[in-house]
Amino acid sequence: MSCAFAASLKDVVIEKSFYGFTKDGTPIDQYTLVNANGAMVKIINYGGIVTELWVPDKNGLLRDVVLGFDTLAEFEGPNDPYFGCIVGRYANRIAQGRFTIDGVTYQLACNDAGGARPNMLHGGVKGFQDVVWKAIPMKTPEGPALRLKYLSHDGEEGFPGNLDVTVTYTLTNDNALKIEYVATTDKPTVVNLTNHAYFNLEGEGSGDILNHELMIVADNYTPVDNNLIPTGEIAPVAGTPLDFREPHKIGERIQAFAEPPFKGYDHNFVLNNQTGELALAARVKAPESGIVMEVYTTQPGVQLYTGNWLDLKGKGGKYYGQYAGFCLETQHYPDSPNHPNFPSTLLSPGEVYKQVTIYKFLTE
Repeated sequence: MSCAFAASLKDVVIEKSFYGFTKDGTPIDQYTLVNANGAMVKIINYGGIVTELWVPDKNGLLRDVVLGFDTLAEFEGPNDPYFGCIVGRYANRIAQGRFTIDGVTYQLACNDAGGARPNMLHGGVKGFQDVVWKAIPMKTPEGPALRLKYLSHDGEEGFPGNLDVTVTYTLTNDNALKIEYVATTDKPTVVNLTNHAYFNLEGEGSGDILNHELMIVADNYTPVDNNLIPTGEIAPVAGTPLDFREPHKIGERIQAFAEPPFKGYDHNFVLNNQTGELALAARVKAPESGIVMEVYTTQPGVQLYTGNWLDLKGKGGKYYGQYAGFCLETQHYPDSPNHPNFPSTLLSPGEVYKQVTIYKFLTE
């Protein structure tokens, strides 16, 4: 799908509109941000979900490059695969839904694969994708922005501490979606935040992403067991289908992971940059549209997920099948609280959790 909307726009725009009511009757708004080039993102304050992201292709036409739904009821429904949302308090998996801090063991819900696997996944039964955030639209020198705030109370989904979270989306005037995360706590806890956008750089609903060329700046990855929990090993990608140090089509070697529990790529890459400074993590190019996405992050890892279980109708009733989109979820490693050799996800009172991820769009 493509659109020439706002192609000549010179001034940034922030618009607020009513999006719908949640199941419990809470009104939800959608915020439309348009940068100086006419690129556009739409975000709702339910789950901080990016519902649309329009960027120019090689011909200057805008394409919506994120998968999603048309209605709030669908985002709230049981078939939502975390489209475009903020994920927390802990993105990815925690084995047995259990971790220990200062001798105290905390038990979380084991909601992975509908409870079929003994893991906590993406924050539990009601993670950050299902809460209502306070929204503050802003115009900044970089471009239009939306700041979202949420207080996760002590004991929510089993996690300790009152966690005060701020996530700021900025649609920069150089066509990047910048996401900044900040969190503080009043009790030691674990935190791992990310965004779960599914991208298709040919345009959402245009087919699969197997022809996209992907490069990931990672010499290593974290092998997992049959429950998709890391073994604790840091292993080299060299000689494996996970070697994306040079660009490869996503579909070139994906059949190596065709069987469950994977059915495609669902792997955490250990990024070469471990300094906490912003650095290039990945680069993806779509051959037909010419759209290139570069991912920069301060995080130590990125999870590549290729929409392995997608089988549903998305925007405009378009069918999203297996591999209809890919995710590059910048984050700490899965199950880090149970692996002392992994970078720590512990957040203590007086400390500030910060991470920045930028999805920058250009054409070739």
